[in-house]
Amino acid sequence: MSKKSRSSSVKATPTFAGIQRGTPVSTEFNPDYSTTKIELKRIGILAASFFTLLIVLAFVLPYITK
Repeated sequence: MSKKSRSSSVKATPTFAGIQRGTPVSTEFNPDYSTTKIELKRIGILAASFFTLLIVLAFVLPYITK
């Protein structure tokens, strides 16, 4: 049996699927915050309503407990 020798050949640079040479690659970070804005708005409304409720109770409770 003869031994297989490894031939030294010129290796080509690897190419990645879907990326062609010469086309610019977009690395712009562009997240979608639409659901986050909705949730923050709801949290703000709830916080404001609870804070208003506390202020109203601070004025009303002293007169009720007399």
